[in-house]
Amino acid sequence: MKSLVNQVDSDGIVLTTIDKLLNLARANSLFYMTFGLACCGIEMMQTGGPRSDFDRFGAIPRATPRQSDLMLVAGTVTLKMASRVKRLYDQMPDPKYVISMGSCSNSGGLFQGSYSVLKGVDRVIPVDVYLPGCPPRPEALLSALIEVQNKIKNEKYLRKN
Repeated sequence: MKSLVNQVDSDGIVLTTIDKLLNLARANSLFYMTFGLACCGIEMMQTGGPRSDFDRFGAIPRATPRQSDLMLVAGTVTLKMASRVKRLYDQMPDPKYVISMGSCSNSGGLFQGSYSVLKGVDRVIPVDVYLPGCPPRPEALLSALIEVQNKIKNEKYLRKN
């Protein structure tokens, strides 16, 4: 709350900017599109379970790109799937964010020598946070979500200066 408040008056009046208020609301109400392609998808599903509980951070899963503002790419992206990843990314409304989860999504992982595997999802869509590991733990995915939230909180939404 301290980063939101600029000044507190003696009468209890809080002064802040619209940017900070909007960014706080946007950061704590992320709708993420689940895109589990391989074994990292299992770890992503576990993050939504009761032990890790993505919901307490304000992140809710959505099955459609038109209502999502965060894409979790979890697993091996093949060349055949790359055009579909790009299409789903393009259907998401702006501003949109991407977490690349796992070594296969980041760089091709174990399969980077294969002719049919994309050598990193960042070749088709821009990635905001890279999450290393094979497969990364749910705690690491929570840390990546907090990193995206911090990025959102520091953006200039109304004022571009």
